Amino acid sequence: MCETNHNQNIKPNKDGNCNTEDHKTWNRRSFLQALGLVGGGSIMLGNTPLSVSAPSSLSTALTQAESDNILIIVRLQGGNDGFNTIIPVYDYDIYANARPLIKIPPSEFITLDDDFAMPKPMNKLESVWGDGQMKVVHGVGYDDSSLSHFKGSDIYSNTNLREDDRTGFMGRYFGEIFPDYFFNPPVSPPSIQIGSIGNLIFKGPESDYSFAVSSPERLLQIIENETFYDLNGLNDCTYDDKVRFLREATNTTFNYAEVITEAYDRSGPNDFAGYLEDDGFARQLSIISRLIKGGLGTKVYLVTLGGFDTHNNQTLRHQQLLNSFSEGINTFYQDLTAAGWDDKVLTMTMSEFGRRFKENGSLGTDHGTAAPTLFFGSALNGNGFVGEHPDLNNLTRGGNVFNTTDFRKVYATVMKDWLCIDEGLVGRALLDTDGGPFESLDLGFNCSGTSSIPTDGESLTHIPTYDDDSQTFINIVSPLTTHIEVSLYNIIGQKVAILFNEMLMERRNLVINVKELANTRLSTGPYVYRIQTNTGEFSRSIVIS
Repeated sequence: MCETNHNQNIKPNKDGNCNTEDHKTWNRRSFLQALGLVGGGSIMLGNTPLSVSAPSSLSTALTQAESDNILIIVRLQGGNDGFNTIIPVYDYDIYANARPLIKIPPSEFITLDDDFAMPKPMNKLESVWGDGQMKVVHGVGYDDSSLSHFKGSDIYSNTNLREDDRTGFMGRYFGEIFPDYFFNPPVSPPSIQIGSIGNLIFKGPESDYSFAVSSPERLLQIIENETFYDLNGLNDCTYDDKVRFLREATNTTFNYAEVITEAYDRSGPNDFAGYLEDDGFARQLSIISRLIKGGLGTKVYLVTLGGFDTHNNQTLRHQQLLNSFSEGINTFYQDLTAAGWDDKVLTMTMSEFGRRFKENGSLGTDHGTAAPTLFFGSALNGNGFVGEHPDLNNLTRGGNVFNTTDFRKVYATVMKDWLCIDEGLVGRALLDTDGGPFESLDLGFNCSGTSSIPTDGESLTHIPTYDDDSQTFINIVSPLTTHIEVSLYNIIGQKVAILFNEMLMERRNLVINVKELANTRLSTGPYVYRIQTNTGEFSRSIVIS
């Protein structure tokens, strides 16, 4: 029997088989949207939203590199006010005149140097600064900044300043390097998100490359109950094809949850007791610390501290958030230092925008442009400031400062010099089409070696395309005459068809209609094609609809 989907008009017919009308209802885009593969989204399991995830490339790529560096991204959701986070003491009169009611008075300063200070609610970071584990990058943003939460968040994730893009910069990187993740999974999840489900950073063209969960307690409960979805009893119809894929992808997520739980348990429940139990941000960091110390192997984490949209009553609200942030970061690095991990873990902040320089009439600030990015970790090799602070005397017509550091330069530095990713790949992941690679910032670290990430070479071009009739094509051009075999694999790594197996002449444009040449019924969902030639192997993921 087919299950009734209450969110789609798809039902079994009277004899128990799926109605053929579902073929009309489910086009390729609506299917991908339902899976959360296009336009964001997630699925609900036991009231816990989880990304439709699959094992991906980043974990494999980075475990093959000599570096075992780990990146923590802290999302300050809502748009953090950088001027009340890092106070411009050097131009305090202008700052105070712009913010007569919400300014931080000198009596509340934690002095960082002669030019900048932090507010006292961030006092737990004073020792982090003093120990040389904190740096600030000034004026991070981009030209013509969007002041929309949704658009701003998307741009900081997809790095696309020209058009809407539902892929993220790391997701594009993952998809390019390891396209066959469906049947070549790494042991540990490539990235983990807590509390920021739906963010585009880890979304590739056809899949999400992160394990995302909003509640770690619920995650552990799922593992304890060994919850898996049954794949039996599904018919050969379009709707059941969708259900089968959702269940397979979800079971993959549960498998990762088991690995996560094992790492969590290995570090011991009382390994470090300094975290505030009733603080959600501290709870996220404590879980990540245990996963790191438990040897999970995941290289990139994303955690979230929300509430920074401070249009009114900012003073108290912002101070509470900064206090939670500084408490969590301080405890996190105390924990990591005690375990000998502090030099292997780099933490950076991100937010969808800053706040307007001048306060509004509600004791708050409105959406703005540039803001500082904060970095933490022993690998910074000393405290300090990077870049030029925005000119407070030169504002836009809307009262905002101009950015002085392109946010993509920050990403490029972390990817090249911390995660040891090849510069060419970094440029493509960041959509660098403006005339050359982004220069690295001086954050105090550099990649001591190069990653041994495999690539599929440059001797053959292969691009998947789709048309409005739900047809999938593979377009191949070889610079040399060569024998070529194109095979198709399903989500669990089974070879389902040989699409082409003969000589391909030099510069000939070969167009493969996948459905037509498969000579077998293909279920709807993701596949991977693999091209074998005399010079090597090439592969990429595609979707059949």
